[in-house]
Amino acid sequence: MDLLNKVGSWVNKITEVGVSLIALGVVFEVLFKGVKIPFWPEISVVENIMAILGSLSAEGLLGLVGAFVLYHILKKPDPIRTLKLSGIRQG
Repeated sequence: MDLLNKVGSWVNKITEVGVSLIALGVVFEVLFKGVKIPFWPEISVVENIMAILGSLSAEGLLGLVGAFVLYHILKKPDPIRTLKLSGIRQG
């Protein structure tokens, strides 16, 4: 069980780093507007996000379900609610 907790913790940390890098990419693209940033790869984060959103909207209901699933995967759990659901008392 301890191994699963460690792996889960790693996955959460890697996901947080990935989301932070995506947010940083969006900020860089807004600030520098097409100017080549020396330390940033030739990736258009905003265009990629728009393409993902466009493909989700093109799929209709399936895209809406996919967006809902992605939201729940990336959403941080509320620790108090988790404790209540698991039946553990605070104290």
